[in-house]
Amino acid sequence: MSDLEPAGAAAPSTAEAPAKLRLATVWLAGCSGCHMSFLDLDEFLFDLAERAEVVFSPVASDLKTFPENVDLCLVEGAVANVDNLELALTLRQRSRMVVSFGDCAVTANVPGLRNLLTGPEAVLERGYMELADRGAQLPHAPGIVPELLEKVLPLHEVIPVDLYLPGCPPSAERIRAAIEPLLHGQPPLLEGAAMLRFG
Repeated sequence: MSDLEPAGAAAPSTAEAPAKLRLATVWLAGCSGCHMSFLDLDEFLFDLAERAEVVFSPVASDLKTFPENVDLCLVEGAVANVDNLELALTLRQRSRMVVSFGDCAVTANVPGLRNLLTGPEAVLERGYMELADRGAQLPHAPGIVPELLEKVLPLHEVIPVDLYLPGCPPSAERIRAAIEPLLHGQPPLLEGAAMLRFG
């Protein structure tokens, strides 16, 4: 025993703390309301921080590249352009569990309303030419402005999804009911209108 250790001191533990769950959140074509609702978890965010490391999120980092070995990824928004599509494919490849987070991810919801027009050209013509007050011109900046897909798609039409969390946005209570069991390695029990209602 060292002279610096008090008599009867317990030997230092060699057991490591359990690895934190690697959590990511992604924002595709949506309004960020689901992420704002996530921030409404308030004090539970402290509990979450003890059990999870946020490795990618529009509200917590400025990372541009989706990381490897993500345990849980919450995906807000529909898939509307080539950048959304590329990120969706990447996050599915690098995530163990993907959650369709909010009505836009689950059904395409409001972003999907552009599907009522016939293709991206009609959408751009309507938004940038017909409705322009002045200076009407179509946006074209390859590599800066992502090309629109032919249709806006819900997430599950692009990649396999493990859990659906509807709501516009889902309430903080509903988000916690989905996440908390996953932190303990258990499936969430989302039943009844309070947990499954759209809108």
